[in-house]
Amino acid sequence: MKTIQFQRVQGVGMGFLAGYVDTLGFIALFGLFTAHVTGNFVLIAAALADPAQTPSLLKLLAFPAFILGVAAARLLVAGCERRGAPATKPVYLLQLVLLLGFMVCGMLGEPVSRNVNALAFTAGLLGAAAMGAHSAASKLLLTHLAPTSMMTGNVTQLVIDTVDRLRGAADAATKARCAKFFWPVLAFALGCVAAAFAYRAFGFVALILPNAILCLHLWLPEAEEK
Repeated sequence: MKTIQFQRVQGVGMGFLAGYVDTLGFIALFGLFTAHVTGNFVLIAAALADPAQTPSLLKLLAFPAFILGVAAARLLVAGCERRGAPATKPVYLLQLVLLLGFMVCGMLGEPVSRNVNALAFTAGLLGAAAMGAHSAASKLLLTHLAPTSMMTGNVTQLVIDTVDRLRGAADAATKARCAKFFWPVLAFALGCVAAAFAYRAFGFVALILPNAILCLHLWLPEAEEK
């Protein structure tokens, strides 16, 4: 069993990573949503309604790239389950490979203009696929944590539980749930801020930080446990 402390470290690390990668992709690639599926639906709908304002091909293809990342993670987990092997580290490794590709292609494609070149284009798709794998890991393997890349639901639950605590209607489960959701939300927000400043200072090399977080989770023995 994981300790409460390790669960918190894991939730904070993955939440920070998700906020960081989402924000860096958005800033570096002119509004690309690497993990925000809602945003991709909006872009597709806007393009259908008004072809004159069609978003870039990269933004449209980010959605299928995200889906491919989810599918790859699901197949990887299923393969591990058939062999009776832990799946968390292999899925972390998949995310690491995709994020490294995001970073390297982005670095090689710099400077990036609004007419995104082929390397930056590839970087964006790899980033979206990496976040697809990240989201799949959250659903399939890290169910003991709050979702680490979907903050709308987290904030909603956190506000509901906080209101219940303030009105004196919270039980022990409510208090535990508050802590469970609070730390990933805070970490995601901090990741967003950190990425905004880091990209301005270092460009795509700033992605070394989320890659380092994944390496840390690959090294920790507890990361193998479900």
